[in-house]
Amino acid sequence: MKTIVLAAALSLGLASAAAAQNAPVSFDQAAYVTCREAHAMNAEARRSLAIYLAEHSARYRGVALPDGGHGAHLGHLVRAGCTIAPEAYLFTVIDRVILSEKDKLPKR
Repeated sequence: MKTIVLAAALSLGLASAAAAQNAPVSFDQAAYVTCREAHAMNAEARRSLAIYLAEHSARYRGVALPDGGHGAHLGHLVRAGCTIAPEAYLFTVIDRVILSEKDKLPKR
């Protein structure tokens, strides 16, 4: 479901960086994790972080995260954004993807 949405985004093709392996515990911490730091996390921590951030952004934007092909499309956009700008904050990339696709996403 939502794991599919960001699975592609979380398998970033970036060089690993020395970063904490644990996911942040609060939104204030999670919002400032860069794409490079997220890539350095273990897969489960990275997945849970991305889902947490995507759900937060989707709630704020008044949309729901889709399943299936459109969800995978969002994941690919996040992956591309993080590949282009590995020092960008993961939340910023996810939020911009959701904002750009807002008209195509189901409303809450």
